Amino acid sequence: MTERTFEEYVVSDPAGGPYAITTGPDGALWFTLVHSGRIGRFVPGQEPIHHQLDPDSGPTVICTGPDGALWFTQYRAHRIGRITTAGEVTEFPLPTARCGPFGIAVGSDGALWFTETAADRIGRITTQGSVTEHPLPRTGAFPSGLAAAQDAMWFTMNQANAIGRITMDGRITVHELPTEGAAPVGITVAEDGTVWFTEITAGQIGCRTPDGRITEYPLPDRSARPHAITTDAQGTAWFTEWGANRIGSVTCDGIVTVHGLPTPASEPHGITVGPDGALWTALETGALARLAPTAAIAETTGSAVPTEKRNLP
Repeated sequence: MTERTFEEYVVSDPAGGPYAITTGPDGALWFTLVHSGRIGRFVPGQEPIHHQLDPDSGPTVICTGPDGALWFTQYRAHRIGRITTAGEVTEFPLPTARCGPFGIAVGSDGALWFTETAADRIGRITTQGSVTEHPLPRTGAFPSGLAAAQDAMWFTMNQANAIGRITMDGRITVHELPTEGAAPVGITVAEDGTVWFTEITAGQIGCRTPDGRITEYPLPDRSARPHAITTDAQGTAWFTEWGANRIGSVTCDGIVTVHGLPTPASEPHGITVGPDGALWTALETGALARLAPTAAIAETTGSAVPTEKRNLP
């Protein structure tokens, strides 16, 4: 394990539950507080600002929308939320009751797409609040993370051992994973079209190249429970090890690096490249952690031996 200096910034009490994090259109870091029903905003050197929602709404994943506002899922309230940089909140109920929205991202069509974990559907909501739902071809799949590609959305199917792709017109393709019971959660798409995803149960990071090849990279600690994932400008994938209190990275050639967080059992969840070029992660115990700008991170711990499966579109 590579030890590096993190900076930690307390942004809530330990029960608040910082969960997902993104860079907002105003250059600030915005994050969800899943346990206390709040949306937070933070700029280093300033006090964090909290916007209170229904305390039991369970705000989960957050992203910057095409309209200059932040959009987020409310997992327990079964709604999609929107908050302006000034803190004005709008909430949109969903057609399917108790659908459990989780992942959310902006599509190339200018709408927000989201997963419905408990309803086996992928949803789409316009900035005016019009909702469309697309049923998956499987039941009990528990669609979780979701990310945008140039012409489609990619999502994980946590209980179906697969990742899926949905086009802007709603056509869905399912891609099986090589490892049984891998339980994929987080997903991201690099600028070159490579899809990266975490396999929380298998302790692996998965990679699907644009030509359809799926490769899985085992982590040094297979019990680390990798959760969220993002990519930097160089195409390196960065992920949180929720069960091992670490931040990790993996390159396309399988070089894995892990960095231990300074506070024990801090439960890292969401991760993003911040406005300063550094890696930021939300720690569920009440803080945001910052790792040095990605261009300055070069140490590695070794190469993973991948397993592969070709899965053509």
